[in-house]
Amino acid sequence: MSILAWILLGLLAGFIGSKIVNKTGEGFLVDIGLGIVGAVVGGWLFQYFGAAGVTGLNLYSLFVAVIGSVVFLVVYHALRRAV
Repeated sequence: MSILAWILLGLLAGFIGSKIVNKTGEGFLVDIGLGIVGAVVGGWLFQYFGAAGVTGLNLYSLFVAVIGSVVFLVVYHALRRAV
């Protein structure tokens, strides 16, 4: 995938993941970063369990990235509260 596609997918996935976990967005740049990390985490998790990871700019990849961003956000908030 191109860098622009990763940024677009990351923006959408981070925004949706933030809305699911926090009910509010984290901010434009943080949502992009969260979504890109979420896409990587989601792709790794899906491949670990035998499914395809992020395959391109499509709905399946958006689903994988959103799942990854939700997992990443839940872990992030749990660790942040523990400190």
